[in-house]
Amino acid sequence: MDSIKVHNSLKPGGPVPFVPIEKGKVSWYACGPTVYDQSHLGHARNYVSTDIIRRILVHYFDFKVNFVMNFTDIDDKIIIKARRQRLLDLEKQKSYTDDEILELGKAAFRAYAETNLPKLLEDEGELDVNSYIPRRDAAYGNVLAGGTLTGEGRPGDAEAKLKMHISNMTSAVIAINGNQVFKGADEILLPYLDSLYKETIDTSDQSIFTDLTRFMEGEFTDDMDALNVLRPDVVTRVTEYVPQIANFVERIVEKGFAYEAEGSVYFDIAAFEKAGNTYARLRPDNRNDKALQEEGEGSLSKSLGGKRGAGDFALWKKSKPGEPYWPSKWGNGRPGWHIECSVMASDVLGSRMDLHSGGIDLAFPHHDNELAQSEAFFCEHGHEHTWVNYFLHMGHLSISGSKMSKSLKNFQTIKDALASTYTARSMRIVFLLGRWNDGVEISPDMRTQADSWESAVNNFFTNTKSLLVEIAGTAAAIDGNVKTLSISDDKPQDGLRAGLEQAKKDVEAALTNSFDTPQVMRAIAEIIRKANVHVSTYKSDMDLPAVEAIGRWITKLVGILGLDANASPPYEGLGWAPAAAAANVDPSTAVQPYKTVFGAVQSDVLGLDLTASETITDIVSQSPDAEFESLAIAGVRDPEQLALPYLRAVSKLRDELRRLAPTASPETKKAILALSDRVRDFDLTNLGVYLDDRPDQPSLIKFVPAAELIAAREEKAAKDAEKARAKEEAKRAREKADEEKWAKAKLAPEEMFKNDERYSEWDSEGKPTKMKDGSEVPKSQLKKLKKDWDRQKKAHGEYQAKFGGGTA
Repeated sequence: MDSIKVHNSLKPGGPVPFVPIEKGKVSWYACGPTVYDQSHLGHARNYVSTDIIRRILVHYFDFKVNFVMNFTDIDDKIIIKARRQRLLDLEKQKSYTDDEILELGKAAFRAYAETNLPKLLEDEGELDVNSYIPRRDAAYGNVLAGGTLTGEGRPGDAEAKLKMHISNMTSAVIAINGNQVFKGADEILLPYLDSLYKETIDTSDQSIFTDLTRFMEGEFTDDMDALNVLRPDVVTRVTEYVPQIANFVERIVEKGFAYEAEGSVYFDIAAFEKAGNTYARLRPDNRNDKALQEEGEGSLSKSLGGKRGAGDFALWKKSKPGEPYWPSKWGNGRPGWHIECSVMASDVLGSRMDLHSGGIDLAFPHHDNELAQSEAFFCEHGHEHTWVNYFLHMGHLSISGSKMSKSLKNFQTIKDALASTYTARSMRIVFLLGRWNDGVEISPDMRTQADSWESAVNNFFTNTKSLLVEIAGTAAAIDGNVKTLSISDDKPQDGLRAGLEQAKKDVEAALTNSFDTPQVMRAIAEIIRKANVHVSTYKSDMDLPAVEAIGRWITKLVGILGLDANASPPYEGLGWAPAAAAANVDPSTAVQPYKTVFGAVQSDVLGLDLTASETITDIVSQSPDAEFESLAIAGVRDPEQLALPYLRAVSKLRDELRRLAPTASPETKKAILALSDRVRDFDLTNLGVYLDDRPDQPSLIKFVPAAELIAAREEKAAKDAEKARAKEEAKRAREKADEEKWAKAKLAPEEMFKNDERYSEWDSEGKPTKMKDGSEVPKSQLKKLKKDWDRQKKAHGEYQAKFGGGTA
């Protein structure tokens, strides 16, 4: 195996060799979520990509990984969310008149505009719900139309945040105008009520905050389970580490790298660098970015004072009224954001770890500050300390150019995504198609590429298993322990076999090159393409053992990558693991639906009285029960394998019925074809089984998700119905045209101009000779009238020939 190389944010540039502290083991700390809201696709991008790397290290490279992840359950965002919701709940319990509620909404409306949309206040006159829309369109119409605040470049986070505020204001206007302030204006009421009453909340009872964080932690865990993300080996929470955090901060102060000011404690960047240490090693260009620094400190920390340096950051924050607090030597306070990870990671993993990971948005200031305070804690003066050997940063997931985030409210929750547009597998495929450390912007093209890849793998698994079952004639054909269908060492490694060996080398090279999953996905797609070409070209003379080996190799890879939620290491077998097998369902229970179908088909075939067919008689007389029992006794629990004895019997019966149909009596033939179609399109489709009919060959049994088959059946039925409707409409249109044609043709040519008021005299054939005023019909008009008369004479002749001699 080649040595692994990884992209290390501590060493910008290409991948660097990965050398763990202890051979064969990896210590890893991952920044977990701040649990104050539902998780979204941006979180999925981070944690699924992290899970993919973790699985590769464990299941491909055989490392023993100690994976630690935290839950941030003390944070400014949590405090604000919980406190504001409590204040809103209390406000709704007050005895307000309708007018008072309306005034409350209007006051909150004006306050929200002043804080977040100041351009609305630039025009003369007071902003109110009536003037809001025209002022909004005048001030921010360009951004709403997809432009930028500056008029240049592509929209980004600033524009997304502005749209969020506008959306909140617009919803509030609708609510106020509809006298529904407490039902539709929450987003403007929450900050307004917080500004009025935040200091009145009794935070000695911390359940106001922990009720929120515990619930959201559970929601996050459920989301990760749904995405097939492995749970951490160790989980830490800030609320369980506050005393240790205070002690950690004390030690940094004692070493001269932090100072107390007005009840808070700040990290002293100047002292840290003076001692020979490096600050902002991950993002040195951002060290003076005031916006990022303020975001890192939190919105509740803006009024804290006493910093010696503009970039100094809080290790311990003095708690203000309305905030949770814990005792410390500096008075009541709470941990800063960055310090929590330093303390928890060091407590579990020690003074040095192999890997630290998180989203790229955490690089500065969070991770840079983590590094600084941890290195300050462990360093000996004059000697820098290495706390993290490799920093892995997962790329952003963006939407319309902006990162997906809770604060911008431009996100789709994981729950909503899984309930509507994604499966856990399809979402993971999207992330696998991009490098873990690159940004991802989900587009229709990317979704199409992911869907195509998944379909190719699904079809390959289905077809390979079908071919194995067909050639072996036994359900044991797809048992992973069968030696007869394995590639033998004495066969030449050329053609498809050589392609498989090259694919293995390509995957090895990709995974050692900083877990290059896009290249892995391409290698899988390419070997499937080659296998499909081989099967199509050689048909009965194909190298089926090589095809099987490819299927088993791909099965192992998709298992390692976390694409099969029902599979377990070492991912041996062929194809996606059935859910029932994962749940270890009783064999008799698993096979009952297939047994029922066989019984029904057997009964229907007997009702056709086809005793002249020895094949029919043999199949009907032989029960598949014995073969099923032998499989169950042998320990087989895969429902597909258990079902095969019954499915093969049904397929053979149907194949024989189709062979007999051409020579059967018309009535029997009709019954045979109806039964044949029902078995394929309903009985088996509803069980997730597709019979692939082939000319002059037995049908192939393919396992396909029932939902897909049913959807395809319904789509075909809808198309057939539409085709029949169009055909009927065309028929009616033709009939109507014919009716109109013959109604017109019924009139004799001698009579066609007699009722035309433009004329006053006609000749013996009924052609006009004089106009109404007695003048002669113009020659030019006579020419046209003769053409019309001739056409009518011909049509009338056809009418008489078809219907007889009547005229109108």
